[in-house]
Amino acid sequence: MQIGFILFPNVTQLDFTGPLQVLHRMPGATTHILAKTMDPVSSDCGLSLVPTGTFATAPVLDMIVVPGGFGVVDAIADAETVDFIRKAGASATYVTSVCTGAFLLGAAGLLDGKQATTHWAYTSLLPLVGATPAPGRWVKDGNTYTGGGVTAGIDFGFGIMADICGRQVAEAIQLAIEYDPAPPTGTGHPSHASDKLMDMMNQRYDGPVAAMRAAVSA
Repeated sequence: MQIGFILFPNVTQLDFTGPLQVLHRMPGATTHILAKTMDPVSSDCGLSLVPTGTFATAPVLDMIVVPGGFGVVDAIADAETVDFIRKAGASATYVTSVCTGAFLLGAAGLLDGKQATTHWAYTSLLPLVGATPAPGRWVKDGNTYTGGGVTAGIDFGFGIMADICGRQVAEAIQLAIEYDPAPPTGTGHPSHASDKLMDMMNQRYDGPVAAMRAAVSA
């Protein structure tokens, strides 16, 4: 199993590192961290990410994983990045994204007619890239897996692992990394948030959502 993670500037690092931590443990898998060049790629939190290969040198991939982040807007406008996702995704057995990475899949034509999810603030934009919004922490439609916002990439990684390797392997890996979330707060999804909190967060996302709308409509 050759798994390729796609990087671009201002990527959300947990969108990438969450599923990477799960999927690199898949028996027989080799992970590739791919970008336009071998230069370190800046993430959204100051952590630079070092590619292991470039789009030009990437092997044929069985799975592509496209993370999200505010950098997706610029990445959509980058023909080299979108073309690589389109070509790699066309031949991959599994086509996946986390958070707003769904819009890069959509820009590459890989979500046409698919049910999908993304970060809660952006779900209404999914029809602009040919997808139908569906509820769930992660959504599977055929060979396409899309995860919700940021931390959902961990859950979606276990979903893929269970489908490919079986539940017992997924459970063993979950135990190995002690993934047993018990946050002291309970507002990880809009369905659990107060109206006041949602109003505040919707205002925070007004600009980024408008930028994404413009990018996918261009």
